[in-house]
Formats: sequence, C-alpha cells, structure tokens
Amino acid sequence: MSRMLGTVSMGVRAPIIRQGDDLVKIVTDSIMEAVKNGEITPRDRDVLCMTEAIVARAQGNYASVDNIADDVKNKFGGETVGVIFPILSRNRFAICLRGIAKGCKKVVLMLSYPSDEVGNHLIDLDSLDAKGINPYSDVLSEKQWRELFGAPKHTFTGVDYVEYYSNLIREMGAEVEVIFANDCRAILNYTKNVLNCDIHSRVRTKRLLKAAGAEKVFGLDEILTESVNGSGWNARYGLLGSNKATEDTVKLFPREECQKLVENIQARMLELTGKCVEVMVYGDGAFKDPVGKIWELADPVVSPAYTPGLEGTPNELKLKYLADNDFADLTGEALRDAIKNKIAQKDGSSLVGNMAAQGTTPRRLTDLIGSLCDLTSGSGDKGTPIIYIQGYFDNYTTN
Repeated sequence: MSRMLGTVSMGVRAPIIRQGDDLVKIVTDSIMEAVKNGEITPRDRDVLCMTEAIVARAQGNYASVDNIADDVKNKFGGETVGVIFPILSRNRFAICLRGIAKGCKKVVLMLSYPSDEVGNHLIDLDSLDAKGINPYSDVLSEKQWRELFGAPKHTFTGVDYVEYYSNLIREMGAEVEVIFANDCRAILNYTKNVLNCDIHSRVRTKRLLKAAGAEKVFGLDEILTESVNGSGWNARYGLLGSNKATEDTVKLFPREECQKLVENIQARMLELTGKCVEVMVYGDGAFKDPVGKIWELADPVVSPAYTPGLEGTPNELKLKYLADNDFADLTGEALRDAIKNKIAQKDGSSLVGNMAAQGTTPRRLTDLIGSLCDLTSGSGDKGTPIIYIQGYFDNYTTN
C-alpha cells in the first residue's frame, strides 16, 4: 500500500545551547535520539533545519549597548544623526536604539507610516484618510502627529512606540526629535548624517540619500561589521537580524561560518544514517498576520546557510489544473493514473510559463522551508530549535 502522508514537519527537542557548544554533535545527537525512539526514520532528501538563534548563541555572537555606541560614534562623530525607518519592536530594535542614541548628541527619529517595513502599524489607513493625510508625500512633526491621532498603541503589544522610542533615546543622554515620513530624503532637511535602519529596501535607501546630498550614510547592516572592543560582529549584515538578549545586549545574526556548519552536519548525518539529508539554518519566515498585519521577515534573509540541494524554486504541476483541464473527462483511478503519468513525464526542465504550473508558489525553496520551520518551532517555550522535515520533495507519484 502507498504511504498516505506527504510533507511532515517535526519539531525536535534539544538542550539549551551555550557559547562554544558543538552544534554538529548536539544537532545530530538530537536527531539520532529521535531515530532511536522510533520517532524518525531518515530518508534521502529529508531536510534538517536549525534556528539561527542557536547558531549565533554557539558562536557567542553578542554585542552590548556600549559596543554599538562606540561604533556609531566612530562612524558619525557623536553629533546629530537621522535614524530612519526602524521597525517597531522591543525585541528587534529597542536595544540597538539605546546603543545608537548613546553614540549621538541628538537623534532625529524618522518613522515610516502608517506602518513599519514589516507591517507593525502606528496607525491604520482609514485614520489617515479621515484626516486627509497622504502618507506618500506628507511629512509630519510629532506635534502634528499627536494633534491628528493622539497616542495610538500597537494592536498586540499595547505600546505607544513614539513615546517608547523617544524615552529610550533620552535615557541614553541624547536629544530626540521625531518626524513621520516615507521618503527617505525628507531626513536631509534635519541632518545630513543618516543611519538607515530599513532591512529589505536598504540598498535603494542608501542610493537615494547619497544622490540627494547626504554627507554620511550608513545602514544598520554597516554597524558592527567587525568586532568592537571584543564584541560579536557580522561582516555581511551588521546589526540586521539581531535580537534582544538582555537589557544591555543583543544577539547578532549568525556569522558566515555557519555555512561550514550545515555542510558538516550533512556529512555527519550521512555517516550515521547512510542518507543524504539537506541542512539549513533558518530565521524569520514570511507570512502575514491578518489581524496585526505583521509580515514577520525581520531578518535580512530567511536562511543564511544551506546545503546545495536546497537551491532553486519549486518545479511543480498544479493538480487541480490538470484535473479541471487536461483530464476533465476522467474520474477515479483513470484520473489518478493520468495525473501520475503527467507528473512522471517531468524531465527537470523549468515549468515557468507552463499553464499547468500556474498558481504554484513562486518562491525560493529556502524561503518556503524557512517559513514552515518558523511556524513549526514557534518563538516561545516549545523547546524545539531543530526542525526535521520529511516528504517535502515528494509528489503524487511517490510511494
């Protein structure tokens, strides 16, 4: 009898990871314990994933408020800095902001509105419409914002981020001025020194600022690209992808040596099981909350490291299209066999543009799998920083 299960995503429990831990051993031991318990039977092209948090923890990739402050001061000279387009997050940005403010005399904080880049809303669009505000062109001061909208709070956290971020800056000894705008060049009316904190649009933002006459422009990805006074660092992403560790430290995104880690885990799994398992490190997935409107995806990439078998995009046929079109006159076993034969005829060439592939998800495999992992592991107390996926590369013909 053919097996009935397709893709299965399983959270695997692991010890609490500390700096210097051997992740190759811990991850493979955790999987093999599940194998011993009869919970997993490894197969070729299974996917073994681990959250970026345990990788960065094992690397000891941490930095303090003072480390951030020193780097910001070195780059901007300790004067007025425009800090633009930060995301609204106590976990993702608050500690970074404390460090930034400590390295400046004054912060001109420019917030995008009605929401930040990943969907955290300051205000809803209907409220802007009601007040006749055009977010594409209007630049608002904090006084104007308060007169128009009062003190709106985040849907889930209950935080007034304008007040919260302003207080953090003042606590670090810096002056603060808050404005609201969506054109990055608006900040140049206040200061020519700009730290742009957007994630996925950062390259364009830097280009526009420099073309418009900014004197010093750095992105959050250019802060802590090397160690400062013994701190952690990330040569490629800087502070992007960092998370709050304590009230005075952040955990940075994993450094590039995590690529060697996934390769070593793949090799060890082959030794232990005789199966070629794909391996990846994952961070935030990409999926929209319909109530809070948050996109997630606050990391610079979903996966900073993965084995070569995870390169590319799905190359699939849409079963319902085949059933409703090519084989509309068939039912039962005849329909099943016709669809299986059609799938079996795939030769590995791209199906882009083929009508029978229309509606399949046009995203990279690592982004899709990372989103699945992020949802499976959660962000709380499940204790499953390792995700084991089976059947992801199966199709309707797989027995």
